[in-house]
Amino acid sequence: MRQPDLSPASCSASSKNWSPVQLTVSSALFARFQELIYHESGIWLGNSKTALLCGRLARRLRDLGMGSLAEYYSFVSDAEHQQERALMIDAITTNETRFFREAKHFAFLANSIFPIWHRWAAEGRRPRKIRIWSAGCSSGEEPYSIAMVLAKSFPPAKDWEYEVFATDISHGVLAAARKAVYDLSKSHDIPAEFLRQYMLKGLASQDGKMKVAREIQRLVEFRWLNLNRNPYPVDGQFDAIFCRNVLIYFDAASKNRVVEGLIDHLSPDGLFFSGHSESLHNVTSRLQPILPTVYRKRGHDSIAVDLRMHSSS
Repeated sequence: MRQPDLSPASCSASSKNWSPVQLTVSSALFARFQELIYHESGIWLGNSKTALLCGRLARRLRDLGMGSLAEYYSFVSDAEHQQERALMIDAITTNETRFFREAKHFAFLANSIFPIWHRWAAEGRRPRKIRIWSAGCSSGEEPYSIAMVLAKSFPPAKDWEYEVFATDISHGVLAAARKAVYDLSKSHDIPAEFLRQYMLKGLASQDGKMKVAREIQRLVEFRWLNLNRNPYPVDGQFDAIFCRNVLIYFDAASKNRVVEGLIDHLSPDGLFFSGHSESLHNVTSRLQPILPTVYRKRGHDSIAVDLRMHSSS
């Protein structure tokens, strides 16, 4: 891992001491929160999530000087308080991720898909520009992992261009992702060759931290986007879309809406990656599996044919 010192991260915690607000929520009030959160984000909180709601919103109430969830609901449901609704969604969403999560996906890209894209470009069957979308990117580990494998497999000196488009509904995690600074403990998830080439180890005030190299940061564009609101304000199509460990938070209707909206931005020979705990069975008829959790557009067989040729060669 490269050793330069990092610029100080803007992550100082407030010195204000406060004790947690003790909250309770009636079934009727919880139902109102369920509907509000669902309308805003497509996320459905099950009836067993009352403790999660109370725990996650306690700090919002404390910051606003409120003493009950009923008071907070009256405030956050007001049409004029869109910013607070965004902060509420930030508070209740779970943002668990890591570098190179579900490593088989990255191995599949590097070992099977990228050689095909190289050959297609040489034959004039595709441009030397690659676009990949990380939908539900959380704090940035996934899009930075994608950018690393792209940088290794498609050297700019060979006239390749590529970009990683990364979106999330949480303003908080997007701010963290843009800083690109992570606890050094996360280095264990990064293959050694990428760790050496693309990560900077913090020294002095940044001891125990690491930062993504600027050459990788430049490949990723982070943008706020609500997957529950489509059509999406996104230009063009993508060679691959990662929507992993996101769909588990949606009910059937929201899941269908999100997947269909994403497919609209998938190139004819593009690939759709879902999480290993997710299934697209009965979600859409427009995708066909290549491998478990890896899909192609139905009716577009080129990538499947070339994959069979690649595996037999």
